[in-house]
Amino acid sequence: MANATISPALPGLERLFADDPNAALLTRLLVPAPSLSVALFAPLAGIAADRIGRRAMLLAGVVLFVIAGCAGLVLPDLPSIFASRLVLGIAVALIMTAQTALIGDYFTGDDRNALTGLQISARNFGGLVFISLAGWAATLSPRLSFAIYGLAGAFLPLMWLAIVEPPRIAAAPGATSISGDDGHPSWRGLLAALVLLQGVTNMIFFLMPTQISFFLETRGYESAVMTGTVLGLLMISGGGCALLYRRAQRAIGSTGIFAAGYAAMALGFLLLAGMASTPALLIAALLIGAGYALVSPGFVVMALDLAPARSRGLAGGILTASIFIGQFCSPLASMPLIAAFGYGALFGGTAGLLVLMALIAGAAALLYPKA
Repeated sequence: MANATISPALPGLERLFADDPNAALLTRLLVPAPSLSVALFAPLAGIAADRIGRRAMLLAGVVLFVIAGCAGLVLPDLPSIFASRLVLGIAVALIMTAQTALIGDYFTGDDRNALTGLQISARNFGGLVFISLAGWAATLSPRLSFAIYGLAGAFLPLMWLAIVEPPRIAAAPGATSISGDDGHPSWRGLLAALVLLQGVTNMIFFLMPTQISFFLETRGYESAVMTGTVLGLLMISGGGCALLYRRAQRAIGSTGIFAAGYAAMALGFLLLAGMASTPALLIAALLIGAGYALVSPGFVVMALDLAPARSRGLAGGILTASIFIGQFCSPLASMPLIAAFGYGALFGGTAGLLVLMALIAGAAALLYPKA
C-alpha cells in the first residue's frame, strides 16, 4: 500500500493543485517519496528494534502509517502532502523492520519458510486489491485514495492482542540469545552480500512498474489499459507462486529457488526485448512476476538464518532499506540506458544479467545442495 496506492489519483491531484507552479513535479514525487524515507530510516529502526523491542515499534508504526497515509485527505497543498509521504516512509520502515524481526523470533525452519512465502503472496494480492480500490476511489475524488491507508487501523486491536514481545537479550559483547541462536560466524559479510543482491533484484524488477507504460506506448498500445493488465498479471502470478515457496524450498533448496526464479525473470525480459505479440507480453509479465515472487522470500529467510537473534532487528532494517533503495535507483539507472540504447537493449541486457545470476545460483545449488 505504501507507494503505489495513490498512483491512479496522480492526474487528478495535479489538476486539483494546478495553481502550484511545481504541481507536475510534486505529484510525480508523491509515489517514490516513501522509498527515500524507508531507505534512510530502516537501518536506524533496526537498531531501535534490537534495543527497545519489536512490539512497541510495530504498533507505533501502524498508528503513524494511518495518520500520515490519510493526511492527504485534509492537507491544504502539495508540499504538505509530499511531507506526509516522507513521514509515511518512516512508518513503513518501522513496520517492515519490526515484522521481519518478529518472523525470526516467532518462527523457525519450515514454519519460517511458509510464513515468508505467505508474506510475499499477501503483498501481491493486497497490492492488486488496494490499487484497484484506489482507482475506483480516484474517479470520485483525487483525495479519496488517501483514505485507503486508514484500513490499516482496523488491524490494530488484533495486533494489540496477538503480538507479544519475545524474550531476548540486548545486543552486547559476548551476549547470546536465549535460544542459543548466535547466527553465522561471518554473518555481517554474508548479510552485506545478500542485501546487495536484494537491492539489484528489486532494481531489476521495478523496471516493470516504472517503465512498462512508456515501453507499451512505443509499441502502439493503449498504455493505460495494457499497463493495468500487465501489472495485474505480475501481482497475480507473484501471489500464486509465493504460496509455493515452502514446497519449492523443500525440493530444491534456497539456492535452487534463486536459480529458478532468476531464470524465469530472464526469460520474461527476453520476451519483452523481442516482443512481437500481445501473448508474448502477457507471458513475460507472468514469468517476471513469478520469478520475483520465488526469490523474494529467500532474502528474509536467509537473512534471519545468518543473523544472531540479538541482531535480527538490524538485519531486518538493512534488508528493508535495500528493497526501497533498489526501487528508488531503478529509474535513475534505466532512463540513461533507454535514452542511449532503447527499450529492447535495456530488456535484453537485463535478461543477460539475470541469466548470469541464475547460472551462479545454479552452480551454488549443485555445490551446496542443502543450502
